[in-house]
Amino acid sequence: QVQLVESGGGLVQAGGSLTLSCTASAATFDDGLTFGDHAMGWFRQAAGKEREAVSCISWSGGSEYYRDSVKGRFRISRDLVKNTVILQMNSLQSDDAAMYYCAAGPPQAYSLHSRDCRTSAFGFWGQGTQVTVSS
Repeated sequence: QVQLVESGGGLVQAGGSLTLSCTASAATFDDGLTFGDHAMGWFRQAAGKEREAVSCISWSGGSEYYRDSVKGRFRISRDLVKNTVILQMNSLQSDDAAMYYCAAGPPQAYSLHSRDCRTSAFGFWGQGTQVTVSS
């Protein structure tokens, strides 16, 4: 079974930056689709809070979603050669502290119509990487 492995989390001061990476262990997933055929997303869950979508990218890479609180600070990208999705996080704030999860889903997991993530459609999840922001 394909695995999504996140890295790049850690402790950073407020205002600092981190780059999260998520690499798939195989080019073809268990659903028969390749990495590049999947919508990819980053989600986070802080202690005592529900999981929320941070950023998603469509299977084609042509459309992206960012939650309002991270717009202008975070950037999602993909490396199809390395089967990796990256979340560049700048100007980190205390509210950004959470466990960050990478996820993959079929193309319809990203809604091109509403330009957002359909969280329930993401079927492959990583184990998460912790982001801690100190003030």
